[in-house]
Amino acid sequence: MAFTRTYDGDEPVRVNKWLGQTGVCSRREAESLIADGLVTIDGEVVRDAGRKIEPGQTLTLNDTAQSALASGMTILLHKPVGYVSGQPDPGKIPAVRLLKAPNRVGEGEIPARDASLPPIGRLDEDSRGLLLLSSDGVVAKAVIGPQSELDKEYLVVVDGQITEAKLGRLRHGLELNGKPLKPARVTQIEPQRLRFILTEGKYRQIRRMCELVGLEVTDLYRIRVGPLLLGDLPEGRWRHLTPDERDALIRQSAGN
Repeated sequence: MAFTRTYDGDEPVRVNKWLGQTGVCSRREAESLIADGLVTIDGEVVRDAGRKIEPGQTLTLNDTAQSALASGMTILLHKPVGYVSGQPDPGKIPAVRLLKAPNRVGEGEIPARDASLPPIGRLDEDSRGLLLLSSDGVVAKAVIGPQSELDKEYLVVVDGQITEAKLGRLRHGLELNGKPLKPARVTQIEPQRLRFILTEGKYRQIRRMCELVGLEVTDLYRIRVGPLLLGDLPEGRWRHLTPDERDALIRQSAGN
């Protein structure tokens, strides 16, 4: 089945940049797919690597593109605050810089310095926790594809008064960019700490949700993506995803 995703940003963005940011593939791979005529926007084949996708438009990678991406390496990283997930702006440090031998837990290949390992799902510079980096298109589709049923779990510390009314709005009733959010599971576990379980991942979603109800996020920590747990992996360390974990991720994504 072809990969399809609707762009939910506020401003037009180059297709290759967006695909790299969302973790579907690297910018270089996106340019190759475009050159081969394997990418469409709203049904129109993209011919220009500089083409921009507009808010609300839908991009599709056809089956051939999916097959080309359906291999590769997947890394589970405990990202610290201060590192960016994807392609960095000048002066920012990409999380892939941490993928060195001294930081590895367990066995497995050390990624080459120029390896293409885009992030699978966003985790902001000022957030920490579980980050997947992968060149496996099947894993990318399982985590961020439009049919994915995976949820993500976060522990969030906030400033401001937490009330039942605010929790109710966080669970259901908020909009971002004029579009209603999917229901979220939000519980208070300590006086200023909340647990969020989301089935979508819009740009800085939890921080923006909290702002809408008068709360300020001071710490955001992702501990789970579907069946994958961060567990006791130390901050700044990484390991390879096991074959069993990959299979579980794909099965749970499909609702099995």
